[in-house]
Amino acid sequence: MTAVSATEVDRTAAGGVVTRRRAPRWRVVLLLATSLGCAACGLIYELGLLNLAGILVGSSVQTSSLVLGVFVCAMGVGSLLSKPLAARPLAAFVGIEAALALVGGVSGPALYAAFAWFEMYEVAALGFAVVVGALIGAEIPLLMALVGRLRTQRASDDAADIMAADYVGALVAGVAFPFLLVPGFGLVRTSLVAGLANVGLAGGAVAAAGTSRRRAALVAVALLGVGALLAAGLWRAGDWVVSVRQRLYDEPIVVAEQTPYQEIVMTRSPDGRDLRLFLDGDLQFSSVDEYRYHEALVHPAMDAGPARRVLILGGGDGLAAREVLRHDEVDEVVQVDLDPAVTRLARSMPELVDLNEGSLDDPRLELVHDDAFGWVADRARSDPASVDVVIVDLPDPDRFELVRLYSEEMYRAVGALLAPGGRMVVQAGSPYFAREAFWSVDATVRAAGFATVPYHVDVPSFGDWGFVLAEPAVEPVASGDLRLDADLATRFLTPDVLDAARVFGADVGRVPVEVNTVDNPVLLDYTQRGWSQY
Repeated sequence: MTAVSATEVDRTAAGGVVTRRRAPRWRVVLLLATSLGCAACGLIYELGLLNLAGILVGSSVQTSSLVLGVFVCAMGVGSLLSKPLAARPLAAFVGIEAALALVGGVSGPALYAAFAWFEMYEVAALGFAVVVGALIGAEIPLLMALVGRLRTQRASDDAADIMAADYVGALVAGVAFPFLLVPGFGLVRTSLVAGLANVGLAGGAVAAAGTSRRRAALVAVALLGVGALLAAGLWRAGDWVVSVRQRLYDEPIVVAEQTPYQEIVMTRSPDGRDLRLFLDGDLQFSSVDEYRYHEALVHPAMDAGPARRVLILGGGDGLAAREVLRHDEVDEVVQVDLDPAVTRLARSMPELVDLNEGSLDDPRLELVHDDAFGWVADRARSDPASVDVVIVDLPDPDRFELVRLYSEEMYRAVGALLAPGGRMVVQAGSPYFAREAFWSVDATVRAAGFATVPYHVDVPSFGDWGFVLAEPAVEPVASGDLRLDADLATRFLTPDVLDAARVFGADVGRVPVEVNTVDNPVLLDYTQRGWSQY
């Protein structure tokens, strides 16, 4: 029987085997390419589950590990369950691909709806992880059986070829997902694109393995039906996403864009007064009261000493830059923001340009699109002691990719950038809603060698919001005062407000916390645990 496996075969009605010609090489190559495509689609589904979790519920060690663990375990179960199907591997593989195309394809829209309508993302994600993982796990054994029927070589060699193609497929998906699929289709529709690819892979397997014309025609009709359903879903997915997304926001959405880094949404109240920016569902500002936040963030640091050279980390909306540029002594501002889509919006949307007063087009400002962590580390080595003020206006550390921006390592690099007498101010979240997180930021800044002055103000759209002003400990903040230029016209901030800002009530005061480091990102847990109650 081993010799027969090297050739295409026909089985007679009596069950005998009639040897025909050796299988052409292109058929084996096509099956290996199918394995590559299957691996790519599988990883796309997995990445979709994890990234939607990050946007909708905030990624955490627990959620990510559980979804990933269940997904991989289900793959193992699927591999075991595929054993009885190996007798008819082609029919089984086509059926698996059709089911995977349907279930995996609708996973994105279904999970988005599960969160928006039922607030049950985790349960739905685990359900899809089980089903999609099991179907993916059944693919490789069936593909190995198909390859084994087309050539004579050791089973271990077939396994090596299939696994090599599988790993290359993972690389293809890893590159395509963030740089092509998500920017082109968005997270929700990307799963539908992967589903259509699974339909094509089933057709490729039929062409490679060979079957009768009648069976091939029946398979083609079935696959075309599945493909038509997915194509219709992809065509209507835009309206679906808009409808579901609107349920997540109180006001009408006027801008919605999925970038390689995040989901950008802007809403506007019907009366036009309240323009709001959300990144991955987190509110960044409300035009009604953003001046309270930005005045409190910027001016205490700017008015504590020389401020000719300023660095802003984050703040792509241009509102922090607006406040910085109100100081006449400023000669140069470098603003580092990761996502060019945010700054493009801040420079092109008329309402937002009016709000930030065109700050991002000011000739004194240099705009840099880069990861703040890496950029600061590089700049600290190449041009130390070159900045008077650093404004850290980054999103809250509620995801893995953000928590390192609030680490001791990050603040030490900022310290190396500061010139003598330089200062740093960090937006540190809410001492009321996330008390441990706020005081962990303060403790982390102090662990990095700074003396700190924590303070907080009321921003109606955010609630009680806190900041940490810091100077290198060798030049401690004089008496802990927060100063404000008397000649600066402000809408909210006054010397009396700043005096009161340093006072913390018993329910928001300092608590024992750990320092946040890259190796021990405790701030992520503090942040998620605090906000989970609200």
